[in-house]
Amino acid sequence: METKHIRISDYHYPLPDERIAKFPLARRDQSKLLVYRHGEVSEEVFCHLPQYLPQGALMVFNNTKVIMARIHFRKETGALIEVFLLEPAQPVDYELMFQTTERCEWVCLVGNLKKWKEGKLVREMDVHGKTVRLEATRIGEERTGQRVAFAWNQSDVSFAEILDAVGELPIPPYLNRASQESDKTTYQTVYSKIKGSVAAPTAGLHFTEEVLRDLDAHGIDREEVTLHVGAGTFRPVKSAEIEGHEMHSEYICVHRQTIEKLLRHDCSAIAVGTTSVRTLESLYYIGVKLHDHPDATPDQLHVGQWEPYESTPLLTPQEAMEEILCYLDRNHRSTLQTSTQIIIAPGYDYKIVKILVTNFHQPQSTLLLLVSAFVKGDWRKIYDFALSHDFRFLSYGDSSLLIP
Repeated sequence: METKHIRISDYHYPLPDERIAKFPLARRDQSKLLVYRHGEVSEEVFCHLPQYLPQGALMVFNNTKVIMARIHFRKETGALIEVFLLEPAQPVDYELMFQTTERCEWVCLVGNLKKWKEGKLVREMDVHGKTVRLEATRIGEERTGQRVAFAWNQSDVSFAEILDAVGELPIPPYLNRASQESDKTTYQTVYSKIKGSVAAPTAGLHFTEEVLRDLDAHGIDREEVTLHVGAGTFRPVKSAEIEGHEMHSEYICVHRQTIEKLLRHDCSAIAVGTTSVRTLESLYYIGVKLHDHPDATPDQLHVGQWEPYESTPLLTPQEAMEEILCYLDRNHRSTLQTSTQIIIAPGYDYKIVKILVTNFHQPQSTLLLLVSAFVKGDWRKIYDFALSHDFRFLSYGDSSLLIP
C-alpha cells in the first residue's frame, strides 16, 4: 500500500517561532482567511467566508467543548505532580462521567511520574462554599497513559464541578506559555456544547455569532457532530514512514438528524476543521461495516487506522448512510456513538467532505497529511503563500478555505 510508505520528511516546511500565534486576535472573525479555489490562492478576511460558499450547502461543525483537563497536586515532599485527563475509564460515557459523584477513573498522562511511586495525592478546594477533599490514586499503566482513580468526600458535588474548581485549561504545548484566564473563553468555539476534548477544534475558533448569522442568511444549512479531541492530536510522527505511526483513537457521536440531513444534501458537506473531517469520513466506513455486519456492537463499529486503504468498498456514501439509519432503527437509538482512529493521507479517497475550513498545521503532522490528501498534493502552494503573506500559524492562527 503506497500510503503507508509516505515519508513524513516530505511534509516538512520551515516554521519560525514568531509565526506561531501565541494569542488570538481581539476579534475572532477579523483573522486572515486564505482562499484556495481550484488551484488559485488569494487572501481574504474570515468574516467574508459565507460569500465563498455555495448556497444551500451543508456545513458541519464539531461542537465539542474543551475540559479543564490539567489538575496539579503537591506532595508532602513538595514535588509537583500534574495529572492530565485523557479519556474516561469508569464510567466510560463522557456525559455520565461529568455527572458522576464520589468516585471515577480516567486514563491520564502524569507529569513528574517518577515522584509518584505510590500513595494518594490529595488536594482540597472550595466548591459552592463546601470544602471538598479530592484524592487521586494511581492504579497502573493503561495504553498510552496511567489509570488514575479519583475520590472525593462530598456526595452532592459532581466531577464537572471539581474540574471547574481546580482544573486548568490544556492549551497546546507549542504555545510555550502558561494558560491564562482569557484562554477559558478564547480557546473554546462559540458553539461548543459537549464537554470532553483536551484540545480545541481550532478551525472553529474564528466563527462569531455574526458569521453564523451570515451563514444562515446565505442559505447555508448548519449541522453539528461531536468528536472529542485527544492529546494524541499533538503527537509528532516520529517514524520515517507513516506506517510506523499509531493514530490516537477518538470518541465520536452523531445524531440521527445529521445522517438524515447528509442524505438530503447528497452526502456532500463543508467540514469545519479536521475533526469534523475525521468524523464525517468515518461515517462512510461505519456504514460499510454495518452493511457487512448488521449486528455489530458500538465497539465493533470503531474505524481502524488503515481501514480505508485495505479494501475498495462498493457502497455509495448514500447507501452507507442508509445502513447507519437502519442500525439506529434496529437498536432504537437516536445517536451513533463509537470511536475512530482513521488516518487520512495522500491516497485517501474523500467520500463526503467537498470543502474544508482549516487552520495551518505543524510540519510533519498527520493533519498536514490530511490537507495534502484533500488538495491532491498541492499543500506547498498553500503554505508558501501563507508564509510569504504573513499569515499566523497553528491553534490561535489564521485559517484557510480549501475548495479543490
